[in-house]
Amino acid sequence: MEEQSPSGTGTGSEASPTVARPSRSGWLRIFQPAPPAAVMLTDPKEISAKYHSWQRRVLVITIFGYAMFYFVRKNLSIAVPSMEHDLGLHKSNLGLLFTLSGVLYGVSKFANGFLADRANARAFLATGLAVSAVLNVFFGFSSSVAALGLIWMFNGWFQGMGFPPCARLLTHWFPPNQLATKMSIWNLGQNIGSALILILSGYLVVYGWRTCFFVPAGIALAGAIVVWLAAPDTPPSVGLPEVAGTHDEKAQRGETEEFKAFVMERVFRNKYIWLVSAANFFVYMVRFAVLDWGPALLTQYKHIRITHAGWMVATFEACGVTGAIIGGWLTDRFLGGRAVRTCLIYMILAGVATFVFWKVPVRSELLTTGLLSAIGFFIYGPQCLLAVAAANLATKRAAATAIGLTSIFGYASTLLSGWGLGTLVDHYGWDAVFPVLLLATTIGALLFLAALPSKAHGYAD
Repeated sequence: MEEQSPSGTGTGSEASPTVARPSRSGWLRIFQPAPPAAVMLTDPKEISAKYHSWQRRVLVITIFGYAMFYFVRKNLSIAVPSMEHDLGLHKSNLGLLFTLSGVLYGVSKFANGFLADRANARAFLATGLAVSAVLNVFFGFSSSVAALGLIWMFNGWFQGMGFPPCARLLTHWFPPNQLATKMSIWNLGQNIGSALILILSGYLVVYGWRTCFFVPAGIALAGAIVVWLAAPDTPPSVGLPEVAGTHDEKAQRGETEEFKAFVMERVFRNKYIWLVSAANFFVYMVRFAVLDWGPALLTQYKHIRITHAGWMVATFEACGVTGAIIGGWLTDRFLGGRAVRTCLIYMILAGVATFVFWKVPVRSELLTTGLLSAIGFFIYGPQCLLAVAAANLATKRAAATAIGLTSIFGYASTLLSGWGLGTLVDHYGWDAVFPVLLLATTIGALLFLAALPSKAHGYAD
């Protein structure tokens, strides 16, 4: 990046971009990449010790920060049954909130990736979290469908400021040969955040649905302050040299046109990228159907108390973590790194688990939780591994673009999982949801099957 240099000395060519940007006035200056520290460390032992300390901090603070975003995003699903009753809203109205937020989030995640690569990661992450928290407060004071929809749509956009700065921090602070492991650990943040807010909101909603937005907003605002105080930007900004292997010589030489051609060839003209991206639409459709509608389905279809429903959907998330980790191990250990194969097997089994949850009469909450957790176990395998497949197909030079493309497809699925399923339940009841989810798992499995000939098992160059 512009603020870095191979030596990390803070002198020479990297200083000029930093000087050229201060023409921006006011609060926009906080988004400028942090300049190199005035004094750069040179002692190898001191550099090694500082690196280990900062790397631990970066990993912890990015997991924490990303989990906090879910506190002001997935709180809506627990509030849905109470909002439906108190405000007289239809499920199609409530589903529209999921759709508006999801679509804007997918676009924002892709667009903000370009901005975050050229911004201060600490400021970007803290600002997005703080604004989402404030929007949750406004949402809690609102009652009309128009106001709720507009606010939650804006929330979706600022939620898209969470992933890009985390990716920037991880790629700047960890060498390429450690990045996959660290990213898989960091990915736990979304599951931790989702599980905790579902449990917390299950108790808060007893005091009214608005508390599901006020209390998490306060927690998220405190989290934004922690991120602001604890997160760094790049290694040179704290007096350390760049991590070995992260310096991009081609970018340094300004080979923009060559890179654009490479991305066009490896991503946008790669039929397998489009196949796994389309499959991601159906993976996320099933995932969001459970996350967004799970509490309502469990209370209204299975007649389970809302506090218990929060724990049950949180268990869905927890088992998803296990499924993703085991899926990654199976991929490397037995399937030669071909993530698409694992995605195919998991998608088929997710369909089987969904069918059993629907058709097998179960009165026990424990068994119901087990069946719901089985869906989570199998759907989070492809949710995690699909990004690995896309990155391997695109190679490391275009991995971010490929993952961004799959993300747009994933969050576009809220058109069906949000507004679509809400409208379906309004007209035909909860039983109508399951054939749609089974169709989604079937189409997703067929798309993974079509992508099997791809060589998504490691960088080609």
